[in-house]
Amino acid sequence: MTSRAPFQILVFPFRIDNGSPRYALFKRRDGLYWQGIAGGGENKELPEQAALREAEEEAGLSQGELIRLESSCMIPVIDINGFQWGPNVLVVPEYAFGFKIGDEKIILSDEHIDFGWFEFGAAQELLKWDSNKTGLWELHHRIETSMLS
Repeated sequence: MTSRAPFQILVFPFRIDNGSPRYALFKRRDGLYWQGIAGGGENKELPEQAALREAEEEAGLSQGELIRLESSCMIPVIDINGFQWGPNVLVVPEYAFGFKIGDEKIILSDEHIDFGWFEFGAAQELLKWDSNKTGLWELHHRIETSMLS
C-alpha cells in the first residue's frame, strides 16, 4: 500500500535551445493554472526520488540531470490532500528542482491539459504560485550564471 510522505516536490524541466534556456510549464486539468511538475513523496522516498518519479509520471521524462535548488517553502496541507497526516501537521515542505533534458519528448499525464516551452520572462508571467516563481527564478539565475562563466 502506498502512503503519502509529508512533503511536496516541484520540478522544472528545461533545455537549452540556441544557447538560451527554455522551461516546460504544465497547465493543470483541475485548476487550469500553469506550474512546474508537482507532487508528493510516496512511502519512504527522498525528495530527489519523488522528483524523478513525478517527472516520469507527469511528463514521461526519465533521462536528464536533476538539480536540487535551495528554494523551498511550506505548503498548507489543506491545499494538498487535507489533514491526512493528523490534526497537528498543518504545513509540509515543498522542495524545488531543475531537470535538464535533451531532446526527450514530453508525454502529458491525465493531470494536465497542456504544456509549453517558455523563455524565463514568459514563464514567470504564467506561473500562479509564488513558490513556483521563486524556484524558477533560482534555476534561471543558476543557468545564466553558469553559462556566463
